[in-house]
Amino acid sequence: MRIQYRYIILSLFVFLTMKGWSQTGDTTGKIIDRNGNPVSGAVVSIESNPENKVYTNTNGEFNIFVQDSAALVVQTSNNGFKKVSVKNGESITIQMDFFSEAVELGYGIHQTIGESTGAVSLTTHEQVNQRSAFSVSNALYGNALGLTAMQNSGAVWDTGATLSIRGLQTLSNNDILVVVDGIERDIQYVVPEEVESVSVLRDAAAVALYGYKGINGVLSITTLRGKYQTSEINVSYDHAFNWQSRLPKFADSYTYASAVNEALSNDGKSARYSENELGAFKSGEYPNLYPNIDWMDEVFRENGCSNMYNVNFRGGGKKVRYFTMLNLQGNQGFIDNSDVNDGYSTQMKYSKGNIRTNLDIDVSSTTTVQVNLMGVLNEFSRPGLGSDNLISKLYTTPSAAFPIKTSDGIWGGSETWGSNMNPVALTQARGYSKGHTRSLYADVRLTQDLNSITEGLSASLRAGYDNVAAYWEGHTKNYAYASENVVSWVDGKPSDVSIYSAGADSGIEFGSKLDWQDRHSNLFANVDYQKESGKNKIFSSLMYSYEHHVKNSQNHTYYRQNVAGYIHYVYNNRYVADLTLATSGSNKLAPGEKWGFSPTVSAAWIISNENFMKNVKPVDFLKLRASWGIINTDYIPTEDYWEQSFGNGGSYPLGGSYSDYGGVWEGRLASTNTSREKAIKYNLGLDVGILNGMVITADTYFEKRKDIWVSAGGANSAVLGISSPYTNAGIVDSWGLETGVNYNKQLGDFKISLGGKFTLAKNKVKEMLEEPKAYEYLRQTGKSVDQIFGLQAIGFFVDQADIANSPAQQFNEVKPGDIKFKDQNNDGVINDYDNVAMGYNTNVPEIYYSFDLGFEWKGLGLSATFQGVERYTAILNTQSVYRPLVDNSTISEHYYNNRWTPENPSAKYPRLTTESNENNFQTNSVWLADASFLKLRNCEIYYKLAETYLSKLRLKSAKFYVRGIDLLCIDNINLSDPESVGVAYPMTRSINVGLAIGF
Repeated sequence: MRIQYRYIILSLFVFLTMKGWSQTGDTTGKIIDRNGNPVSGAVVSIESNPENKVYTNTNGEFNIFVQDSAALVVQTSNNGFKKVSVKNGESITIQMDFFSEAVELGYGIHQTIGESTGAVSLTTHEQVNQRSAFSVSNALYGNALGLTAMQNSGAVWDTGATLSIRGLQTLSNNDILVVVDGIERDIQYVVPEEVESVSVLRDAAAVALYGYKGINGVLSITTLRGKYQTSEINVSYDHAFNWQSRLPKFADSYTYASAVNEALSNDGKSARYSENELGAFKSGEYPNLYPNIDWMDEVFRENGCSNMYNVNFRGGGKKVRYFTMLNLQGNQGFIDNSDVNDGYSTQMKYSKGNIRTNLDIDVSSTTTVQVNLMGVLNEFSRPGLGSDNLISKLYTTPSAAFPIKTSDGIWGGSETWGSNMNPVALTQARGYSKGHTRSLYADVRLTQDLNSITEGLSASLRAGYDNVAAYWEGHTKNYAYASENVVSWVDGKPSDVSIYSAGADSGIEFGSKLDWQDRHSNLFANVDYQKESGKNKIFSSLMYSYEHHVKNSQNHTYYRQNVAGYIHYVYNNRYVADLTLATSGSNKLAPGEKWGFSPTVSAAWIISNENFMKNVKPVDFLKLRASWGIINTDYIPTEDYWEQSFGNGGSYPLGGSYSDYGGVWEGRLASTNTSREKAIKYNLGLDVGILNGMVITADTYFEKRKDIWVSAGGANSAVLGISSPYTNAGIVDSWGLETGVNYNKQLGDFKISLGGKFTLAKNKVKEMLEEPKAYEYLRQTGKSVDQIFGLQAIGFFVDQADIANSPAQQFNEVKPGDIKFKDQNNDGVINDYDNVAMGYNTNVPEIYYSFDLGFEWKGLGLSATFQGVERYTAILNTQSVYRPLVDNSTISEHYYNNRWTPENPSAKYPRLTTESNENNFQTNSVWLADASFLKLRNCEIYYKLAETYLSKLRLKSAKFYVRGIDLLCIDNINLSDPESVGVAYPMTRSINVGLAIGF
């Protein structure tokens, strides 16, 4: 009988077990990114049982045990997050699309774009690495919606882009905040190879947690981190062939001499060069006496080069993840004959080494530690001293001034132009100087799971310390210079020559100093609570931060504190609401006003999750969002503005002998009843995903910046007799539109990627306590920030009769060929009352746009990015190019060919003169140019090695490319790059060849 029972029990057990097996099974799948590439090292877990988790392999594949059906949670190394429902035994491909990617709002708080209520745009690692840039700032042209990145010229170590978000918004400081992994750091030291993503935080909801520093927008850079159960080694090399574009063309010596004589004649003075001398310049028969030197051609060689080497190790196990990178950069400039001196080079050289290690350590199941370390060493060298201002001398010294060397081998120079004016001597006979920068960036974060207290509770503590020091070395010397001057001519030939000499040769002299230093300490602490129950999901955080920032020089020590509370609530995956309450303090503000309160509220409606949208097939995602907030800042007009200033000056006669004793004068009055500059920000946005590959985002915004610091002088009478105080009275309104579209699709072996971005940013000064003006059109109030004012040119004076019959121009005595201006107020004279608003801003364009395209077929691909601006103005005041001959400077071919003469009355530019002509050089419409442009920022042809070859070579990836950088510029200026109008090193273009290999 017992045996019978045993069989019954055993049979029942087997039945139940088989029934259980029939309800469970392994789910297999693959994780891919939005471009279809496999995502390795992602964590895939069961929502109801987070301990049941697996990791994707190199191909993005996973296998997880699922009972019946379940919700899979996917978390990637870049904090991307997605939840997907699956059934047992199902095979599934999960795409981490744009809306599942993460942005960091600060304090380590990450949020998917799909659930974000703020205006945030994202640029990926692949986009940042398409330009072979030395710094991330130079890799962002047209890559991030809402970010205006303008290129700068100069030495390669000093060409970081000028960045702004939503244009000009204030009369004070328009600089944006740049954070790297949540801490403010210098973007120039971050290389593209270490970047995971770049986020642009634009509205109040996005910047609320950054306290006083986020008012103008935040650029948040996230660096690469390790991955679970992965091991990767990536090696890359990039070589660039560089050349300078649009070097100015200056007149040859004969043209220059003729121009000087013409200018002197126009000025009513006698000629400088005789007919014999003009003939000598033209014939070139006496090069030591009458030289013809193309200084640009003598100083610069045609090509430079640069190299970039990078190796990184990325991976980890279940407990430790790592990312380690070593990056080396080198650049050789354009100085010709830089190796003529024994033992040293005078080439403009730059080298930089970056090493980074990011570690994530699971100390226990409830404790994690994150460590970030970065060290940077860079060095640059240049001929002579920076104060020699080589580029200015190239724009100044005429081709006829003196030879490179005299017939005796002495460096050329003259009494007229003075010392250190020979550009070739500056590159070969002045030695060299070097700069070194040593940087250490370190931070550590401890996070503790406090589920044992309350489910969903956690706390973290983070500390950071940065130290950057710059050192300078001078290895310089002096040189003797001379010139041979013809005293007399006989039969058309020089017969008597005098020698002028000055200066003296010296050996190398050494000097060094600590140039500057920057120390930055940060402390962050936050307690977080996260819970999901039914249709409700909530995340809340209480945060505190402390910053101590010491910069070199006086009055550059900052202490800031920030306390904030943040709540993020989601109902039924459809309705999202965020609330941030922050209070910030700064030592720079007046007593009683150091702390400011900044509330922000935002909401989003995920329309695509509504039942009525389920059958709308083309729409994959649709979200409407809005935000409002007040953001304060600690910008100040001057140190200790709340106290009256005093200075030393004058003297008092005191005592029986009436001896003079030092006096004290009253300076600016103290500011009273002060506040803080603040912004009231509004934003309305729309995020759309359609056609399983197209993403559209659009934002419109309005901001009122108020309590801006301005001088009260405009509201006070001069009878006050003392400098007026600063007061919080300025108001600027700004508004605009941002829209972007991206489309990615794969059709078999063919991949296509198309995109475009457009930003319009406008502003208007509503109040600045401007002094009363005689005419309304003279007022800056009501115009845009930094509005250009100038005179409206209506032609050139033809002759004395024309001058006599025209309104008197009061800047100086005018002559035929001078610019004639419009009498705006019809008072019969031309003066400052005739200035009117004209053009647009010279630093930040109102319209910034880009479009990009990419095609790939079986590994062979083409990609290109175009970027342009509109409503952007340049002032043409470049020495010698548009301001020739004054102070013995040279003249450009362009100006000479387009100058006014009696035979060319409809010329482009006024008559030649050797004098500083106050009339012609007033800001006026002649010197304003449309600086709009469209540039081909980068164009790349590449080949990715096929999988069959990779497996044979035991490689994970291999890419070979040829890349063109800034090869094309369509604009209206032509003489110089529209982003670099002025005395500056020319912009460069390059062809890069490189390879990237993954093991």
